[in-house]
Amino acid sequence: MQAQLTFLGSGTSMAVPTLGCGCAVCTSTDPHNRRTRPSVRLEFGGRVVLIDTGPDFHAQAVREGIAQVDAVLYTHGHADHVLGFDDLRPLSFRHPVALPVYADDETARTIERIFEYTFRTENRYPTSARVRMHRLDEAPGAGLSLFGACFQRIAVTHGRQTITGYRFGDAAYLTDMSDIPEESVPLLQDLDVLILDALRREPHPSHSHLERSIKFVERLKPRRAYFTHISHDLDHAAVNAILPETIRLAYDGLKLDFEIAG
Repeated sequence: MQAQLTFLGSGTSMAVPTLGCGCAVCTSTDPHNRRTRPSVRLEFGGRVVLIDTGPDFHAQAVREGIAQVDAVLYTHGHADHVLGFDDLRPLSFRHPVALPVYADDETARTIERIFEYTFRTENRYPTSARVRMHRLDEAPGAGLSLFGACFQRIAVTHGRQTITGYRFGDAAYLTDMSDIPEESVPLLQDLDVLILDALRREPHPSHSHLERSIKFVERLKPRRAYFTHISHDLDHAAVNAILPETIRLAYDGLKLDFEIAG
């Protein structure tokens, strides 16, 4: 089954331009250097699945004309990945049943705490998002079936914590990772598209940097790789000019076609 992935955002938690910064990337006129907080949309079989809803989700949804969402998957509970949750409200009202959202237990608890008024059973705010939280099976390689496609949980390291990446058919999305545990490596073989974190040139305690991400690509050998969660340290054109041809920096609005398996 054919699918299309859209980068809703490709930036870091502080986005680009970064507030108060006058560096060359933040002041660049190249639209590829304008990076909102990281998220992707998947479209297949007439369905729409999101991975993460950051604080820029409303603007991203307007930009891409998103009028339908059938499920949302979350990677972890940091602000730049969950704070757009409330903007699901008007989209959830279109559903005959509650919009399903999926997260590991720690992330689900974070979302339920921040948006307590949405999940309470008594005195619930009447126009809260109509959603239902589902806990992911966190066993190695566990997955769930959504609309004829399998979404496999890929455990990745984000500093001191383990968070969720996803493989769906011939593609995988691993944002906010600093390392890939050995038990996850076999789950990332034979990929057409690999998307992973490449924050900046210098090492970072909780994110992969450019050189390290290139090494991950060389080891996993996908046919195409795209870097996301990009800070203002990386100029789009300058970095793409030095990357191997099979590796590119992602940018907001970039669309990729791939095969999603059932």
